[in-house]
Amino acid sequence: MIKAIIFDYGGTIDTNSLHWSEVLWEGYEHVGIPVSKEEFRQSYVVAERALAKHTYILPEHNFLDLLTIKCGIETKDLVERGIWQVSDTERKEKSDAVANYCYQYVLKVLEVSRPVIATLAKKYPLVLVSNFYGNIETILKDFQLEYFQRVIESAVVGVRKPNPQIFQLGVDALREVTGKNAEELPASDILVVGDSYSKDIVPASQIGCQTVWVKGIGWGEEEVDESVPTHIIYNIKELLEVLHQE
Repeated sequence: MIKAIIFDYGGTIDTNSLHWSEVLWEGYEHVGIPVSKEEFRQSYVVAERALAKHTYILPEHNFLDLLTIKCGIETKDLVERGIWQVSDTERKEKSDAVANYCYQYVLKVLEVSRPVIATLAKKYPLVLVSNFYGNIETILKDFQLEYFQRVIESAVVGVRKPNPQIFQLGVDALREVTGKNAEELPASDILVVGDSYSKDIVPASQIGCQTVWVKGIGWGEEEVDESVPTHIIYNIKELLEVLHQE
């Protein structure tokens, strides 16, 4: 019986299982940045590493701020590598347009995911476990997603997925907010919902949680064992059906 839920954020709540590289690539195509997908993906990796290493993202930055910074790093890398020959003014204009496109994309997805979370929050204690940059609380407020009783954010706790320890912190947080011990709220009564097989489903399963894999388009092909997740769904709306069966 499910007594509590842990949600992933990025790729689960904000894009409904579409990897963020795919959302950004849609933005690049939409605004007409003339690079190949592989060239873009290289710059995507550069930006992700830069954001993990340096404090570009501040706690007060909302999601549009984050996207603007991320796209800026990507497009500057494309120019510096000679892939995209353009003035800095035009680069910034198109880079900001990609950020805005992606922001609007998320707002549309949230019209689906926010009601699901709001419905579940009436019945279950919820905790968020996310690899993020230190500004997730600002983003949750910006997107009216303040349903989580605790937030476990990698930049704050110093542990990143796929380390199972970050999910253990989520389990511990749920026990704290419910006032229950490990016997009263075992990991097997906690459901983890995430879009990444390797970063969400596998480590959560390793500590004994039940899991729902919101399966969509990921970063690339990876070997998966579909017997590992407790449930597989393809749209976050299906989560309500899964829990209705409990």
